[in-house]
Amino acid sequence: MSLSEKQSKDRKNGGENERLLQANNRNLTTSFGYPDNTIKTSKYNALNFLPMNLFEQFQRLANAYFLILVFLQTIPQISPLASYTTVIPLTVVLSITAVKDAIDDMKRHQNDNQVNNRPVLLLANGRMEEDKWMNVQVGDIIKLKNNQPVTADILLLSSSEPYGLAYIETAELDGETNLKVKQAISVTSDLEDNLELLSAFDGEVKCDPPNNKLDKFTGILTYKGQQYLLGHDKLLLRGCVIRHTEWCYGLVVYTGPDTKLMQNSGKSTFKRTHIDRLVNVLVLWIFLLLVIICFIIAVGHSIWQSKIGYYFQSFLPWEDYISSSVVSAALIYWSYFIILNTMVPISLYISVEIIRLGNSFYINWDRKMFYAPMNTPAQARTTTLNEELGQVKYVFSDKTGTLTQNIMMFHKCSIHGEVYGNSHGKVGAKVPDSEKEKVDFSYNKLASPNFAFYDSTLVEAVRRGDKWVRLFFLSLSLCHTVIPEEKVEGELVYQAQSPDEGALVTAARNFGFVFRSRTSETITVVEMGVTRVYQVLAILDFSNVRKRMSVIVRTPEDQLMLFCKGADTIICELLHSSCTDLNNMTMEHLDDFATEGLRTLMVAYRELDAAFFQSWSHKHSAAYWSLEDRENKLSVVYEEIEKDLMLLGATAIEDKLQDAVLETIVTLNKAKIKIWVLTGDKQETAVNIAYSCNIFEDEMDEVFMVQGKNYETICQELRTARAKMKPESLLESDPTSVPLLAKPKTPSVVPDEVPSGTYGLVINGDSLACALEEDLELELLQAACMCKGVICCRMTPLQKAQVVELVKRYKKGVTLAIGDGANDVSMIKAAHIGVGISGREGMQAMLNSDFSFSQFHYLQRLLLVHGRWSYNRICKFLSYFFYKNFTFTLVHVWYAFFNGFSAQTVYDSWFITCFNLIYTSLPVLGLSLFDQDVNDTWSLCFPELYEAGQHNLFFNKKKFMNCLIHGIYSSFVLFFVSVGTIHNSERSDGKDISDFQTFSLIVQTSLMCVVTMQIAMKTAYWTLMSHLFIWGSLGFYFCMLFFLYSDGLCLMFPRIFHFLGVARTSLNQTQLWLSIFLSTILCIIPAVGYMFLKPLFYPVSVDKVFDIIRHCMKFPLPPPVPVRLKHSNFRRSAYAFSHQHGFGALITSGKTTKSKQKKKNSCSLKI
Repeated sequence: MSLSEKQSKDRKNGGENERLLQANNRNLTTSFGYPDNTIKTSKYNALNFLPMNLFEQFQRLANAYFLILVFLQTIPQISPLASYTTVIPLTVVLSITAVKDAIDDMKRHQNDNQVNNRPVLLLANGRMEEDKWMNVQVGDIIKLKNNQPVTADILLLSSSEPYGLAYIETAELDGETNLKVKQAISVTSDLEDNLELLSAFDGEVKCDPPNNKLDKFTGILTYKGQQYLLGHDKLLLRGCVIRHTEWCYGLVVYTGPDTKLMQNSGKSTFKRTHIDRLVNVLVLWIFLLLVIICFIIAVGHSIWQSKIGYYFQSFLPWEDYISSSVVSAALIYWSYFIILNTMVPISLYISVEIIRLGNSFYINWDRKMFYAPMNTPAQARTTTLNEELGQVKYVFSDKTGTLTQNIMMFHKCSIHGEVYGNSHGKVGAKVPDSEKEKVDFSYNKLASPNFAFYDSTLVEAVRRGDKWVRLFFLSLSLCHTVIPEEKVEGELVYQAQSPDEGALVTAARNFGFVFRSRTSETITVVEMGVTRVYQVLAILDFSNVRKRMSVIVRTPEDQLMLFCKGADTIICELLHSSCTDLNNMTMEHLDDFATEGLRTLMVAYRELDAAFFQSWSHKHSAAYWSLEDRENKLSVVYEEIEKDLMLLGATAIEDKLQDAVLETIVTLNKAKIKIWVLTGDKQETAVNIAYSCNIFEDEMDEVFMVQGKNYETICQELRTARAKMKPESLLESDPTSVPLLAKPKTPSVVPDEVPSGTYGLVINGDSLACALEEDLELELLQAACMCKGVICCRMTPLQKAQVVELVKRYKKGVTLAIGDGANDVSMIKAAHIGVGISGREGMQAMLNSDFSFSQFHYLQRLLLVHGRWSYNRICKFLSYFFYKNFTFTLVHVWYAFFNGFSAQTVYDSWFITCFNLIYTSLPVLGLSLFDQDVNDTWSLCFPELYEAGQHNLFFNKKKFMNCLIHGIYSSFVLFFVSVGTIHNSERSDGKDISDFQTFSLIVQTSLMCVVTMQIAMKTAYWTLMSHLFIWGSLGFYFCMLFFLYSDGLCLMFPRIFHFLGVARTSLNQTQLWLSIFLSTILCIIPAVGYMFLKPLFYPVSVDKVFDIIRHCMKFPLPPPVPVRLKHSNFRRSAYAFSHQHGFGALITSGKTTKSKQKKKNSCSLKI
């Protein structure tokens, strides 16, 4: 078997073990069966739309139920009604839903076509030709220019930057706007933009098969008989954008669905709401009830035919196909099955779709969710999940780009015991940001125009030459791995590995210490207008273990200096004993910074002795070139010189949150919505944001850190946390422990537990990978669900989805995932509801979401206003609709006992046709589209109202049984009051009125009055439209009554219209109106009693909130008194810094300098 045949067979079997490709050889790679670069996010195509959509729709039991009815109605022996009475409504329902789904999917097709038809420069026949994205194939070489998105996952070959460097923005992948650096291997970077050399390049690549790991890639490039290792730093992923790089060339490795972006997109699934699933169950109940009722009627018919009907065949002859009473009963069984089908009317689903569509438009039209700076409205991308928004209990949120803007601002600092950055008025009160006056940096021609600071005393200290202030900013301008770019004189652009470093260097720049340029050996700083060159002797780069970085420089005065910055918990241990008092004072300042949610770093320095440094330098060189245990040896050498430091101060950086994030999370917490942050960022950064957002609070009893690496350690950490939160949860007798002990094959619901205090949980990706194993997942779930907030950091996209699936599997609550990057798509699709943040961070999350908007704080309006209204409306609709149709249908059952169970209907056939379709459709739609129990302002002021949806209080199986019992009672009243009215009755002129048509008119008119009054009582928000729909529909019924029963119409079409003059001759009788009035009163008495007595004797939390709202409407509350932030009894570090290694290795190797120095094997490993 050839290599290409083997590779193609592996792909067909779904088991590609490795990817093989050769540059500029389409014939070879095509034979492997790799897909082209076309992407597809849509669900349907022209061929599979009809079968797939019908399959999804017939998952609703009611649709399947009506399909069965259609087949039954084609049998004339059992069908008292024509088949079109069911065929037409079912076709309408399926068509409306199909059209809606088709429109939604067409939008996805349009988005796909827009992306697939983007232009790209492709190397073909020795020249660059413009082609479409979708035509790119594995093995092609493409050219990308500055600010262009990356077409596919490509291996970087060469670029316009020195040594094959390329800068990319990964916002669409991870929501981070800071730039990343990629580097081509030296053997391909020499190809540069020489089309002849690039066309002749025939390197072969063997690498990982397609996978969803955004930060993992390993492979080998074979070229000219040599092999070179490939890593993640050589791969440009689809979704990235080229920045500050004039051009670059790349070899396509993964295309279309194989790209890591699309591998993280997950599979489109058909989402159904809890209400949908509940209605399916209720339809099954109704079906069983219908079977039982029909069976009882059939038995009754059999008995009647045996004892009465058999002997009166001369009056009631049997059909030829009826041989006995048993056969007659069997046919009557199916006849009643058809007559009573309106217990689940097909119009239910038409109405539900219209209601959901209308509520979706409210979201799209909401001006308060429109983000003017980006001209972006909120968008309901699906119309099937509206009421689910009113039941959310768990929110899973990304951090970067969702909670934060990923914009770091130098906010405050502490220098030698003095705090700078506080703005106070004359009486000492803090000045709001809008009233602060910006510091004027016009004296500094190289200052960044985007930098803002509000404390002029710091500028004054710099200008008067304060030693400690100048040394502090000198440290910030030297101790970093930022790479500067100055393509235009005076316009500096800093390429920083983390936005923190960029903010610190920019701050030093504005205060007069401008980092201007660097080489592998020097740093040039413009200090208050004077250019000074510092010799870089060593960079002790940052790592997650060290939590600090240092730089050793030789000053122009030939003085050796070490500058260090890092976490306060680390730097404090490295300070000279003389800094004790200053350290204590600085720590107090750090506590203040931490309380304000600022990210902090300590800054220190040390003057070095030349002889000591010379000795240390030899040790450093030996450790650096060591082949074994290099990292540990370097750490030991670093610790020898990073000690006896002199403290300079501390920085406080604001990781700018999205607008109103803090207020939103406070509001959601009041609504009993638990917020979990799932992020790929490092632990310190994630925890710092959790405190800033109020997910964690300083007043919490404890925040548990799960950091174990093995099963035993993690299990012990989780059990310890549970023991502190609720000791009895570890007992076997505790009900929540049953799922842990039983280990059932099918997931069981784990009940909620109430902890003894307020707690938080932090777990990292490595520990989470172990905790998600079967034996530990319930331990993790129970511990996490007792916490007020949960932070999961260093997570892969797959782990995010796994956490969401875990909660979905074992908890009853509705889950919502919100994110902005491609790494969030998996959890967005896994959750019951997926929300995408649309904006500058990319479009992948938005394209795969159910709802989208531009700012996180719109989430509270989406849930607490639109979600709660939608849930309330659909619940009122279902309660009313089931009651209305039980009342309407069960009258036939009572009538059966008076007509020999003969399948005769009570109502006129035209009333049966129009009842759901015309007479009662507008009132119920008006209720479901316009009703509000309270307006949006009160909904946001009292988030506690939201709890009703979380516990599904307004429509559940118990409420359904209430509707059934009320419907049975009302049908009983309607039938027997009407029977009593006409029994042995006479008209005012002495004529008998005991006829079927008059009886039918009384029942149906009483029914219309009863259902009208019921919906009027359910309506909480009266508008002109409400009055028009409710009372207008009742008036329209009477108009239609006189029209359909008019002499002219009945005489023209006697076979269709049978009730000749009944309305005219009956509605002028007093006893008929008294009967209607009595029936209406008797039917609404239970509803009125329940409405007033339940809040008095069985109140729920929502009832109490409504009482408060009514009181507030009469007596407005005074404005809240601002509360001063309190310090907790313990201090916590607010340290947060770059989550990756810096550019130290690149800088010291000289690869960022403009003067190229040839180095063999500089970025490849020969094997």
